Amino acid sequence: MKRSAAPIPGSAGRNKLRWPPVAACRIAPTDTSTAGRDFVRAPTLQIIIGSTRPGRVGPAVADWLYQRAIDHGGFAVELIDLAEVDLPMFNEPKHPRFGEYTHAHTKEWSQTIARGDAYIFVTPEYNYAFGAALKNAIDYLHAEWQYKPVGFASYGGVAAGTRAVQMLKQVVTVLKMVPLTESVSIPFVQQMIDADRRFVPNEAAEAGATAMLDELARWATTLRTMRETAA
Repeated sequence: MKRSAAPIPGSAGRNKLRWPPVAACRIAPTDTSTAGRDFVRAPTLQIIIGSTRPGRVGPAVADWLYQRAIDHGGFAVELIDLAEVDLPMFNEPKHPRFGEYTHAHTKEWSQTIARGDAYIFVTPEYNYAFGAALKNAIDYLHAEWQYKPVGFASYGGVAAGTRAVQMLKQVVTVLKMVPLTESVSIPFVQQMIDADRRFVPNEAAEAGATAMLDELARWATTLRTMRETAA
């Protein structure tokens, strides 16, 4: 059964927040009422759009995932667009592992990613790999990514962007992230974009999203506890 299509960012009614201090992200409201119960903060899931070129499909896929994550109910959800973040090519004088950042754009990016507990990278496949903008955004930071789960939503032609995901898994493992097996892989993605530039998921995409979000919720809670214990 297909869900309703998700609008592409930039369409009317989009809630856009400026880059400093929360990146170029949309933040879903969460219920913080503590009446009658002990309040436990929901893990923050950040959905990161990895493509920046004009005419990209990524925002439509990410908008659908954003709504699916809200409907899941297990997260505080943020949608981050690297085209709006607009990081320059990595230009910090010191290795990110030191955390001694000199540029305002790096400090703001660090603050944004540090508050995340889990991530979904939305990525196309370029020449059997993922795009430079996403690699650059990852490389800017180090400790901010560590001991957090990451899921992948890839799209493309017959290969559905899966080769990009295989390369991403090698990168995030070096950063001590936990890449999930559960994922969303979208072949022939242009066939799922309607006349209004909305992504219309099929049953496989819906099932993949459900499995990935469930697994992200498990890992996000477990790894957050581990990080807090080690702090």
